[in-house]
Amino acid sequence: MQQPFSLAIDIGTSSVRAAIYDSTAEVLPKTMVKNDRRVTISHAGGAEIDAEEAVAQVVQAIDDVFAKCGSEVEKAEYAAASCFWHSLVGIDDAGDATTPVFTWAETRPAEYVQKLRDDLDERSIHNRTGARFHSSYWTAKLLWLRNERQDVFERTAKWISFSDLIALRFFGELKTSVSMASGTGIFDIRKNDWDDELIDYLGISRGQLPEIVETDDRTFRIKNDASERWGKLKNAKWLLAIGDGAANNIGANCLKKDKAALMIGTSGAMRVAFEGEVPDEIPFGLWCYRIDRKRIITGGALSDGGGLYRWLKDNFRLKKNDDKTEDEIAKRKPAAHGIVFLPFFAGERSTGYHESAEGSIIGLRISHDKIDIVQAALESVAYRFAEIFDQLNRITGIKEIIASGGALRESPVWTQIICDVIGQDMNLPDTREASSRGAVLFALDQLDVIDKIEDLATPKGMGFVANLQKHEIYGKGRKVHERYYRLLIEGNR
Repeated sequence: MQQPFSLAIDIGTSSVRAAIYDSTAEVLPKTMVKNDRRVTISHAGGAEIDAEEAVAQVVQAIDDVFAKCGSEVEKAEYAAASCFWHSLVGIDDAGDATTPVFTWAETRPAEYVQKLRDDLDERSIHNRTGARFHSSYWTAKLLWLRNERQDVFERTAKWISFSDLIALRFFGELKTSVSMASGTGIFDIRKNDWDDELIDYLGISRGQLPEIVETDDRTFRIKNDASERWGKLKNAKWLLAIGDGAANNIGANCLKKDKAALMIGTSGAMRVAFEGEVPDEIPFGLWCYRIDRKRIITGGALSDGGGLYRWLKDNFRLKKNDDKTEDEIAKRKPAAHGIVFLPFFAGERSTGYHESAEGSIIGLRISHDKIDIVQAALESVAYRFAEIFDQLNRITGIKEIIASGGALRESPVWTQIICDVIGQDMNLPDTREASSRGAVLFALDQLDVIDKIEDLATPKGMGFVANLQKHEIYGKGRKVHERYYRLLIEGNR
């Protein structure tokens, strides 16, 4: 345990986590806090969190950390944060929220995606902003709000990410990082500035958006009332939040073109991050954002990950038999059930960005049992990762895959399935909070407290070796899956 200490906050959709880390970015285990929460989901497609409640949850997580850390931590020199990308919240001139926090899972704006595609050149804008037209991004959300909630739209002074609201409340300044701005879908990732064409089209002004922080290493200090609450943070240097996916790659030490991070939490993602220029042409099924002004991150995101597995366990009443379920799946032959599972229960993002996609289970027979269905679901998510992997390899040369996320840590069987489907060995490091660790490493790197983060070694962990015989079998299963996927994509557009 080496000083100086850092506070890390990881703001997710399903939880807020926080902990104290030492100067080597090692966590002090007894300070770890995880406060679960639930996004309010509606049948109409809403996926939101009350803004004030969300702020209070971050405050509570910090309270809980300092209640646990004891006298050995006299103060935190630094504070770092990661936050879920794509959130949108409106505020008025007084800084009070005019809307809830709309999360990436919000689908009510979906009906405006086709209008965006009709009015604008999606391929050109995707290559400029790194984002397709989709309800998760600000393009569709703002168009929806302008048309469906005109009163809210007109009385909103600023449109910001949730992490920007935290910055405003904690520091008294409304600024955003390049990383958070790049996940909005209205940010030019080459110019590192808001996109003028989209601003004009959406009927907003630059003055209604947060200011992009002038340098990536700019630090802030918390306001007096907050420093009175958290005396150990009184003189701490805070950096603005970066996207949770960016922090996850950093925490997993995946910052080179040949090294991919594969994460499954509630949702899932596969990403490659590196220092360098944005690719001349971003594959159309992928997104591309920024970690900072010199590093980019590109990949694909799946709406169905651990949340889908949890849904299956809840509805099939398997929660008390996790080990038995894993053992049963492990005993069964790969893709031998004959079920085609389309894992779009929470909609689709990468790689087709199909707004009307719905989950489907095709080919059920009286001989099937619930384990067959669960196995088919896990394999189907692996097939979607394989497509992301293939598109990433058009612009990178992936030689190593580092896995992370609670869903994979709790299910070695699922990790092995993904390994076999992709046909490449994987490593699941012992690092349990990759995003929190990544936020701290990013801050320490920006402030020249540690050596260059690209040179850090990946923590050791559990190795998974691809079974090439199973990979061949899964190749056939993937072709069947792809055929039904194409019917879904092409038949409903």
